Amino acid sequence: MLHWIKHFRTITRHRHKVIYHCFKCGILWQGLRHDLSKYSPTEFIPGARFYLGDRSPTEAERREYGYSRAWMHHKGRNKHHFEYWTDYNIETHKMEAVEMPLKYVKEMFCDRVAAGKIYLGDKYTDNNPIDYFEKGNAKNMMHPKTAKLLEGWLRMLLEEGESKTFAYIKSLK
Repeated sequence: MLHWIKHFRTITRHRHKVIYHCFKCGILWQGLRHDLSKYSPTEFIPGARFYLGDRSPTEAERREYGYSRAWMHHKGRNKHHFEYWTDYNIETHKMEAVEMPLKYVKEMFCDRVAAGKIYLGDKYTDNNPIDYFEKGNAKNMMHPKTAKLLEGWLRMLLEEGESKTFAYIKSLK
């Protein structure tokens, strides 16, 4: 039972942090709708069952089953995840990344920064989001323009700080 409560608190704290960041980026409405699918039974029950506290519970679900049903559900309903933006290319006959619309890249940025703050707590620094991006494989799976845009904002966060970065992102239309 304790994991259910902890999971609920974690996803709610994360969501509230994303809402705040989205407000600072000028996309409050998206922030208010951010990650609502995490409260659905398909995502919430495995999230609570595999709760880890310091990272996504989908990692533990993948270890047990070889994939995460909760993640499959989540990425298919939330456009701020680059994994949502793949489609079959009729010329190459392969699944390929599609360039993300700006408003969803903004939300993805807010999500990544908020996740670092929630999972790392007091250990968070503005270096964490770019480190996570560089260590992962996401850059190679995103559309090149989307990856370049996100990486630029993450570097700006590190070099210029939150206030300037959020103000800059808000100014983009």
